[in-house]
Amino acid sequence: MQRLDKIKIYLEMIKFQHSVFALPFAYFGAFLAQMRAPDFMTIFWITIAMVGARSFAMVVNRLIDMEIDRRNPRTAERALPKGLLSVSSVVLFSIFSLAVFLFAVYKLAPICRYLWPVAVIPFIVYPYTKRFTWLSHFVLGLCLGLAPVGAWIAVTNNISIEPFLIGAAVLCWVAGFDIFYAMQDLDFDRQNKLFSIPARFGVRGSLVLTKLLHIISIALLSWVGIRMNLGLIYFTGVFITAVLLAYENSIIKANDLSRLNMAFFTMNGVISVLMFCFVAVEVIFGRSHV
Repeated sequence: MQRLDKIKIYLEMIKFQHSVFALPFAYFGAFLAQMRAPDFMTIFWITIAMVGARSFAMVVNRLIDMEIDRRNPRTAERALPKGLLSVSSVVLFSIFSLAVFLFAVYKLAPICRYLWPVAVIPFIVYPYTKRFTWLSHFVLGLCLGLAPVGAWIAVTNNISIEPFLIGAAVLCWVAGFDIFYAMQDLDFDRQNKLFSIPARFGVRGSLVLTKLLHIISIALLSWVGIRMNLGLIYFTGVFITAVLLAYENSIIKANDLSRLNMAFFTMNGVISVLMFCFVAVEVIFGRSHV
């Protein structure tokens, strides 16, 4: 039972259940790369690579931010600040996660073996950015935005503009909902001289910027559809995503942040999975690519 409890603590530390945010982004790129469903082993190794990469990124974030988390009432109960896990054990877990990622990468297209540092470096840089720039949200967006790019390259062993457009759409979307999330720490960030868009521009300014980022995200997804000559199924997914993002933005008010967790966790999980489903149906059953 004690070992099971420790596993649960590790899974909670890396928010394993939130992989639902990241995995659909990678599958998005993998399915569109050759306009067909990738073979099972390619999807398997992309999934393993994503889980390893995301686990590494979360653990590095927790390690670097341990002292900040200890001072923040919202995060003081996390495993490291509370002493539920030792620093050495978490460091070992981060090494293991990176090893899993690298092993999976070497099972994918050969070009991935040379490009993997491009994905890992932003994971390490991101936790430090809040110490000197309010652009930290965009660095986090870059971390997740690289998922469809990496998956596309893993399938094709080639680089083209389309996955970068998808990645830019994901970057804007993630940066937007991370700005939402950072509103919870507005006062703490200001008191501790940490940088975030809410701390710099306030709640109202943050809400405006988030709306703009989500509009850009939808525009980029539409551009991908036009550029790749995708059909009605894909654009229906983009339209529904736009509606859900509009709803997400509408439920957060400058004078009422009570529905913030609903917007951040529930809505974003639904949106990412739903958009991938429309992409998969477009690729498998649509006729735009025939």
